[in-house]
Amino acid sequence: MNLIRKLSEKWKDVEHPFLIHPSGELSFSEVASQEPIDLSEVKSGDVVALIGDFDPPSILTLLRLIDLDVILVPLTMETAEDHEYFFESALVNVVIRNGEVERREHKNSHPMIDELRKRGNAGLVLFSTGTTGRPKAILHDFSFFLKRFDTPRPTLRTINFLLFDHIGGINTLLHTLFNRGVVVAPEDRSVEGILATCKKYRVEVLPTTPTFLRMMLMSGLIPDQVPDSLRIITYGTERMDQPTLDQLCDFLPGVDFRQTFGMSELGIVRVKSEARNSLFMKVGGEGVETRTVKGVLQIRSANRMLGYLNASSPFDEEGWYDTKDVVEVRDGFYKVVGRTSEVINVGGLKFMASEVERVALLFHDVSLVKVYGKNNPITGQHAEIIVQPKALENFDKVSFKKHLAEHLQSHMVPRKIMVEDVEVGHRHKRS
Repeated sequence: MNLIRKLSEKWKDVEHPFLIHPSGELSFSEVASQEPIDLSEVKSGDVVALIGDFDPPSILTLLRLIDLDVILVPLTMETAEDHEYFFESALVNVVIRNGEVERREHKNSHPMIDELRKRGNAGLVLFSTGTTGRPKAILHDFSFFLKRFDTPRPTLRTINFLLFDHIGGINTLLHTLFNRGVVVAPEDRSVEGILATCKKYRVEVLPTTPTFLRMMLMSGLIPDQVPDSLRIITYGTERMDQPTLDQLCDFLPGVDFRQTFGMSELGIVRVKSEARNSLFMKVGGEGVETRTVKGVLQIRSANRMLGYLNASSPFDEEGWYDTKDVVEVRDGFYKVVGRTSEVINVGGLKFMASEVERVALLFHDVSLVKVYGKNNPITGQHAEIIVQPKALENFDKVSFKKHLAEHLQSHMVPRKIMVEDVEVGHRHKRS
């Protein structure tokens, strides 16, 4: 692959920087011409774990590895405790850490990796972030992955909020490179740090998550600390709730809110939001088909992964992937209302945890909530709720309970209310 040569040609007449990093502002030629690490021991077809970040050396090394047609496994130090598991699952035989190249013995093989080597194509391994079971090793043919960037897109200044080992982070980097934009690598991914960086460097696009946006609302820093340069906020990786989106739209009337939908198994899928204040979206684009089966979204994509390296295939015989997302359909638009694992069944009456969460978030003193099903010897299940108030000393539990009873059907009312912090940690977010 001649990726660096291709990108150098794209950037040869561009004067603005490609990368804004705590270490400085660099053009693409400055990133590409830095002193490279010695990759003489790395061979085509090697499975290479690159432990890095969106810094100039890591970016250059990533691009050089793609050109060497290796099978790339991008990792960060945030997941250091899992690295040995990742190395074994992905059959890693080279580790690059802090500019040092270490070869490892790995006697096992996998037919999908063998096939990639026969094709002479670069590969990409990402790890799932599901909450159940060990992470799955997701293998892509990098040549297919890169094809989506052939279509030109607007040149924008984007902050790379998502991490180096996240499909959204890799997508932002490559999208910026292919469209001659500017990527801003933040030093601090706290709410304060992200907003300060956006203001300092006149950021136009903030790709983020619903959790981070809720934390923005809780911080009290918006709208005052949001720069007028910010044109677009995208959100994905988890379900957004309507009360949060409504508040954001009210606070930031000049910002276009766009939902994204992507799974590492499927790659980044094109999405069009119905409106900035709507959770309905169209999912599809070239090479992507959608359908619903019993209310659950299924997708068939030409750019899907080759498969899991450490688990059985999730695709059916016709290539459809069950997203496990329960959706509402309206005029060709989908709205994710929850996951199949979030269905609560009380005496045969089924409902989504998200329905209860939506009502709970309408209570004026509530910041975050989490609803889940609990086994019940009589009804099979009942709902329970964790509530994080805006101010603990002002929270009226009795009034909150009354609010739930007035706005929910009786079987949906949580049997137990716990007032404590709601865990919001995600592997893709670093503070």
